Amino acid sequence: MDDDLNGRAAGTGQLTPPYRHTGRRERHAVVIGGGIAGLLAAQVLAAHADRVTIVERDRLPDGAKPRSGVPQGSHIHVLLAGGQLALETLLPGIVGELREHGAPEVGMPSDMVQWQSGTWYRRTPATAHLLTGSRPLLEWLVRRRVLADPRIRTVEGTEVVGLLGDAVRTTGVLLRDRGTGEKAAARATARAGVVTRALTADLVVDASGRGSRAPHWLAAVGAEPPREETLDSGLSYATRVYRPGEDDDTTDTIGYFVVPDPAQVCGAFALPMEDGRYLVTLSGARGNEPPSDEEEFAEFAARLPHPFLHEWLRRAEPDSPVRSFRNMGNVRRRYDRPGRRPAGFLATGDALCTVNPVYGQGMSVAALNAVALREALTDRRRTPTTRRVQRALLTSARQAWDISAGADRKMPGAVGDAARYSPADRPATWYLARVHRRAGGNAVVGTPFRAALHLASPLNVLFAPRVVRAVLFDPVPRTPAEPPMWREAAGPTPET
Repeated sequence: MDDDLNGRAAGTGQLTPPYRHTGRRERHAVVIGGGIAGLLAAQVLAAHADRVTIVERDRLPDGAKPRSGVPQGSHIHVLLAGGQLALETLLPGIVGELREHGAPEVGMPSDMVQWQSGTWYRRTPATAHLLTGSRPLLEWLVRRRVLADPRIRTVEGTEVVGLLGDAVRTTGVLLRDRGTGEKAAARATARAGVVTRALTADLVVDASGRGSRAPHWLAAVGAEPPREETLDSGLSYATRVYRPGEDDDTTDTIGYFVVPDPAQVCGAFALPMEDGRYLVTLSGARGNEPPSDEEEFAEFAARLPHPFLHEWLRRAEPDSPVRSFRNMGNVRRRYDRPGRRPAGFLATGDALCTVNPVYGQGMSVAALNAVALREALTDRRRTPTTRRVQRALLTSARQAWDISAGADRKMPGAVGDAARYSPADRPATWYLARVHRRAGGNAVVGTPFRAALHLASPLNVLFAPRVVRAVLFDPVPRTPAEPPMWREAAGPTPET
């Protein structure tokens, strides 16, 4: 039986805020994970529940500080245009707060030296903007706003180890305090048994990230875990913080971006943070992994299509150790598919759909998921059953999945059940290859292409009549033969 998120049989009533306080029992929602996805989910649920509890394994820092529970937190993070719109919808004024705290704004293509699909992009006036503040800054500002709501509380230094309930309905979670480490916890367990406590809830939302244990928890209560779609391109990356060298008047660029592809398996990002420093991330496919050795890090950049970033790194001053990240696979958990799974359990963020972080979509997808959750819970036309809401969450992540998986599927050595091409994929692959060859110099193609990549417009903008004509009939445009180190003057942009 697929109950609605109010605990009633589907079709018997609509979950509508605000609840009336008429002597009924208190409604409680639990969110597993205090990252961006969990915080935004809690913010949405606070309009529908009397109390929301965020359970977080870490001790949450006071301020914009990194935390161990975000293993990729020290790497490149960007907030795409679509993510900015979604975040602003949920927390009005938050984008302005990011700017006030120094988060840089990078216009594309004007502010970026970009190489993609064998082409240097022209630096014409920007049609999309990135916010490139650090992950700790964004998470702190979101956390500060969300936790100001008295209906939302946190339980920190605590991990969820299982679900309460059965295969029909989830009734809460099983908690365990975290010790000083896994070995200490194992010793304590051996001596005294596992010390757990129950936290009952009407709704449980898993926002625990790419390492979610929910499939195992579901199996433990007799439910079916979701089918997982996987695609691993073999890409990995390494990041180091730099202080830029002295300006030698050779460029006015703000950032550098080299997108890997089958012909160029090494890539790079160099983007400013809020404190004037730069995060530099180098990526490579299997057999070309970027080094974790500090002496070799800058030398790896010499493998890029042009030495501009290698030269920039030689002038810059390293300001951190090199940090590597290898878990780059795309994983989509199909909770939306039929199966024996309990009502009252949802997944969001990376716990639902993890995309290759090298494409910078994760924070934006978390915000889009939260918008989808809010819309599903406030839709008066449909009862918000667990499956219906879960389907809406997955749909909100689909475009990011299609972009990331579509790019990774082309990489040599890609593995996973989502790496296979079907005959239906061939026309779209042929068309998108023509889009890529024109996006760097044809404004009719480049503007909607950026809007789609930034999750600000649906992918079907690439099939608007004007765009289709340009893709099918316009010649491949002229683009720079060398990295364009200076912006083009504003004015009409030639289409070829």
